[in-house]
Amino acid sequence: MRILILLFFLCYSILGIFSQQVYLNTDNLRSQTSLYADLPRSLTVSNDESSSHVQGIAVDLINGYIYFSFTTKLIKTDLYGRIIGSVRGFSCHLGCLELDRNTGKLYASVEYKDDAIGQNISGSEALKRENTFYIGIFDTEKITTTNIDAETGGVFTTVYLPEVVSWYDNPTVNNGTQYDHVYGCSGVDGIAIGPQFGKTDGENFLCIALGIYKDTKRTDNDYQVLLQYRLADLGKYAQPLDQSTPHHSGPEKASNQYFVYTGNTNYGTQNLEYDPYTHHWFIAAYKGSKSTFPNYPLFAIDGTVAAQMQPLKGFVPQQNGLVLTLATDGICHTASGVYGWNQNVGSVGIESLGNGYFYIASQGSSNGLQVCTIKLYQWTGNTTNPFALAK
Repeated sequence: MRILILLFFLCYSILGIFSQQVYLNTDNLRSQTSLYADLPRSLTVSNDESSSHVQGIAVDLINGYIYFSFTTKLIKTDLYGRIIGSVRGFSCHLGCLELDRNTGKLYASVEYKDDAIGQNISGSEALKRENTFYIGIFDTEKITTTNIDAETGGVFTTVYLPEVVSWYDNPTVNNGTQYDHVYGCSGVDGIAIGPQFGKTDGENFLCIALGIYKDTKRTDNDYQVLLQYRLADLGKYAQPLDQSTPHHSGPEKASNQYFVYTGNTNYGTQNLEYDPYTHHWFIAAYKGSKSTFPNYPLFAIDGTVAAQMQPLKGFVPQQNGLVLTLATDGICHTASGVYGWNQNVGSVGIESLGNGYFYIASQGSSNGLQVCTIKLYQWTGNTTNPFALAK
């Protein structure tokens, strides 16, 4: 009898491991669409307290969870929208989310700043505190109840980004004119994990994108700016959140800094997402308004092309930077050479599920509270509407 029981558990374990490996490798299983047959085509989650709109989503298919950033609150649900836990008490802008499927850590962009966004969240207190920007890290296994405190709940730590603080706080001179904020930096927002640019496998890195203010008068704000960090390095800097006395534990500078020529957008990269199926790094943005650019809301970096050191357009005196290449799937704006799409999706949440499937979020409100609806899409590569609702 004992032998039979042992054999049963051995077989069960082998099947469990095999099943998990199928999920982990969905990005390469282009024909197995049946893996996604049971996923809800649409679900809606509501915040239970006042907040701004949803900022980002992350999906864990292996364990069956979805994470929603509602600006000042993180909500964790199952795959059908039933709330499992939440983290509250943020007096900041909690932005785009990204899950490291290898460790279960959930990364987020975090902004404490004194501009209109900061004041809308924290009122006059935003003017009294120092401007602070972090990579936030959630321990997802510990988010098992609702309303865990962000500072004292033991589920959240942060890594300080001194470069971003410097760019936000300091002015710059371009073409003889002084402007606030280097690169037009408004903080950080889009965040994603993927391989080194020019590769499709190997070590994964975390990239976090600058927010960039809309400004049609300057010419040094036409690039999306990405900062790249080794995931293994971030843990040694991570400290618990203390909103009254912000810590300054973080790397002196990013491992690499990259530029993506898209034209100026309104608040820069809202959501950044790496998709192993296409090898694209998707950039979802709020449209810019410079007449010399197409002002697309959606772009994609071709992840198979390594960055090239180039002179940066619009910078006087000349500056050089590592420039990434936009994917040519989209519409080419001949005058600027910028590729992208007019499909306005993903700015409040986009998650690659593998095999050409995505969950894409939209915002709304009900009874004075913010709601997020996510729908299942498939990548078509169409130049007008590259994402189509899954059947």
